[in-house]
Amino acid sequence: MNAAVKLMQKFKDSENQNRLKVYQGKVELIRKRNLEAWDDGDLLAESLRLQKEAKSGTPLDELLIDAYALVCEAAKRTLSLQPYDVQIMAAIALHERFLIEQHTGEGKTLSAVMPAYLNALTGEGVHVLTFNDYLAKRDADWMGPIYRFLGLTVHSVQAGMSLPEKREAYAKDITYVTAKEAGFDYLRDTIALSEADTVHRPFHYVIVDEADSLLLDEARVPLVIAGVSGSFGNEAFRFAEVARQLEQIEHYDFDESMRNVYLNEMGSAKAESLLGCGNLYESHNNHLLSSLNCALHVETLLKKDVDYIVRDGKIELIDEYTGRVAENRHLPDGLQAALTAKEGLQSASDGKILGTITLQHFLSLYPKVCGMTATAYASASEFEAIYELQVVRIPPSRPNIRIDHPRRIYTHKEAKLKALVQEISSVHATGRPMLIGTSSVEESDTLANALAAARISCHVLNAKNDAKEAEIIAKAGEIGAVTVSTNMAGRGVDIRLGGGNPTQAEVVAKLGGLYVIGTHVNESVRIDNQLRGRSARQGDPGSSVFFISLEDELMLRFGIDKWVRGRRQDEPLEEPVLQGKISHIQRVAMAQNFDIRQELNYYSDMVEDQRRILYEERLRILNGEQPMSPSEQRVRLFYIDEFWADHLAYASYIREGIHLESLASRNPMDEFHALITQAYEQIPAKIDRESADILARLGGSNDPAEWEKLGLKSPASTRTYMISDHYIQNKRSSWTPMTVIAYYLRKVLRAALLPIHKLPKY
Repeated sequence: MNAAVKLMQKFKDSENQNRLKVYQGKVELIRKRNLEAWDDGDLLAESLRLQKEAKSGTPLDELLIDAYALVCEAAKRTLSLQPYDVQIMAAIALHERFLIEQHTGEGKTLSAVMPAYLNALTGEGVHVLTFNDYLAKRDADWMGPIYRFLGLTVHSVQAGMSLPEKREAYAKDITYVTAKEAGFDYLRDTIALSEADTVHRPFHYVIVDEADSLLLDEARVPLVIAGVSGSFGNEAFRFAEVARQLEQIEHYDFDESMRNVYLNEMGSAKAESLLGCGNLYESHNNHLLSSLNCALHVETLLKKDVDYIVRDGKIELIDEYTGRVAENRHLPDGLQAALTAKEGLQSASDGKILGTITLQHFLSLYPKVCGMTATAYASASEFEAIYELQVVRIPPSRPNIRIDHPRRIYTHKEAKLKALVQEISSVHATGRPMLIGTSSVEESDTLANALAAARISCHVLNAKNDAKEAEIIAKAGEIGAVTVSTNMAGRGVDIRLGGGNPTQAEVVAKLGGLYVIGTHVNESVRIDNQLRGRSARQGDPGSSVFFISLEDELMLRFGIDKWVRGRRQDEPLEEPVLQGKISHIQRVAMAQNFDIRQELNYYSDMVEDQRRILYEERLRILNGEQPMSPSEQRVRLFYIDEFWADHLAYASYIREGIHLESLASRNPMDEFHALITQAYEQIPAKIDRESADILARLGGSNDPAEWEKLGLKSPASTRTYMISDHYIQNKRSSWTPMTVIAYYLRKVLRAALLPIHKLPKY
């Protein structure tokens, strides 16, 4: 198997090199189009000619050389930037709809301008999807002069903009916007009752920045638009109190991956006693069982300062990949209310979900997709399997000279912490700057306290002080700087040696550059590489190393701690086989996560296919493509939205219990498909029936006031949020065959023993 993998690797590397040779030839043609002698008016006239050619149907491939030469000259005149050959090569690959891997500090922002300009020539619009609002505005403002110099328009979309402002921004030739805001705007469009209330125009070409994050890490994250509920629910406090009174082993067990919990027989009995509900497994108690499971989950598995923080009286989830606060993120299926109750906070009741779409499905709405990131190659097979996107590795403008040391492996956490403090102390004494990447807020605080005890001053960057991120990172490359961070510093951050001071930078370079230390390995090699990539930008020196304990969560999950059979020592383990074993674990974890994503895809793909069919019908009505009166248009749009929201609620309901179908030797996915297909096929008849009834009551009136009286209006207000996808994955993993069997055995046994429990006492 390894030989086959190596052979495939060699073939792909050869294919990459051949492609780069072709690109280099095009770069030489672009360089030969020397436009230095042209005045500004000549360049604008040439740009207008290219626009005319593109709009008349000339293939963009035929205009690429001229267009890229124009952008290179415009960048030099407006921003004093001269694109490197490798940046132009990256720009060619982006136009050809590849996913490019371009190292940190190599200028992805400028690389994206060339294909954005070329594809905007058609007048159909280009979106550049960024990681956050700050980057959307920064990049639009920064690169804007190039586009405007060549006669194109550019704008950024920010959360909180008014509808007219967003509509104007999306109408520009190039629009910089976060993926989630573009997705939320699309969801708002899908429930608009008037074309004037929509903001998007038809999708055309998209460049996805930080593509591995958006296309993989957050691809399954459902974006949700829901009605706002003003009520507050107190039921969750009741279940939180019950969960606190249950004990592990005695009342509940973990599944084999320790990702979820479930009641045992004694736990069921105690819960029934505390709730006073009778048999917890009777169908009429399903809502109680679900709420109790949520309370038990958050009580035992969600840790404060690891999975979430409490700030300003609110729960804020922490993104597992970045360590940042996950803005506008909620837990699914009652978990959010349960977690809020666990912390003693009030939770607003969830409003009705009106529409939902995953980022993956949203991105598939674009006919042409490409992306860029510093870490794509490790997940190349997944990009190809899910998106049919091939990865092109762009060489750096200067060779990468970072030294990546072998992992240092310790038997237990205390030994790892002690070794970390010793390593940081000895390196800090030389003045060399260090960035230490930790697994959580809790671990970053623990390490910071240990360093303080050793009299080493450090900056701590985690979800608690994320507002200071830019300030802290700006200083991370200075002489003597020690920065302890979660994965926040692993994404979209450029750390300059000496903090950008040339004199300091020279001193730091002689000391070896930025020293990156990881305190754990992630499930994905990609995430490890993001941390490593903070060091040695643009040919700078640097090095990295990872400290690992066999008591780390990933090691425990795969049982690697058993290799040492209870040995505890302060020195690192020297067994070379352990290095290979850890690499193998990461490959297995990545494969497992890929399988989970594929299974989740299957369920959501079915619902998304139905949504698109119904939305096409809705769009024809909204755009007036079907002959009908204003009243009929309003009524049919209203009931399409009403019954689609009901369908989403039904799909969520059956998805929760569909894994139990395997007990009856039925395939859960097939059963889910059959049920939602049957439900979906009933929607048109429901729409027709209700529409006919309400139109009869309107008596042909097209008066909007009459529509209002009959409730034919949009929700008074809506809210948008994202559902944290990995909790859905975790819930899926909890229903193992043994879990399901145990669930039913308890149910059957309780039914059999019920008469005994009811015997009178003598």
